[in-house]
Amino acid sequence: MRRTRLITTALLMLCAGASAADDNHVPVHEKSGATLYVAGQIEGYGSTEFLIDTGASYLAINADMLKVLERGGHARFLRRLTGHMADGRRRSVPIYRISGIVIGDNCVLSDVEAAVLPGNTRNILGLSALRRTAPFTLSMDPPALSLSGCEKPQA
Repeated sequence: MRRTRLITTALLMLCAGASAADDNHVPVHEKSGATLYVAGQIEGYGSTEFLIDTGASYLAINADMLKVLERGGHARFLRRLTGHMADGRRRSVPIYRISGIVIGDNCVLSDVEAAVLPGNTRNILGLSALRRTAPFTLSMDPPALSLSGCEKPQA
């Protein structure tokens, strides 16, 4: 069964134009409520964790984190947009370009668009970041996120 899964994964990656050597495999951990998280870093802030949310259009950071990023010159305002929140409410949110993030240990993304949510809410790994790692795969047995379109870490 495991060999079949590996062969299927390899074929899917080849069909998508990626090789197994190019993939970054990021461990995923599950918290209460069946939410999935990955470890990461935000340039100018430090270590954090991201809630994986493929239904979110943007990477989302909280307003407290934005203050730290702005002080260090790692966030630049782009625009405001109105969107539908998970609870159905419409909200106008600012969109910033942040210097960079690291997903797991090695998946680097520079100049990522992020929505800023009020207060000290959790960080969300949404499609503005995930789309740039395509093709990506989220597996559950074992929980892992495989990312293909990452930039190489600077030496």
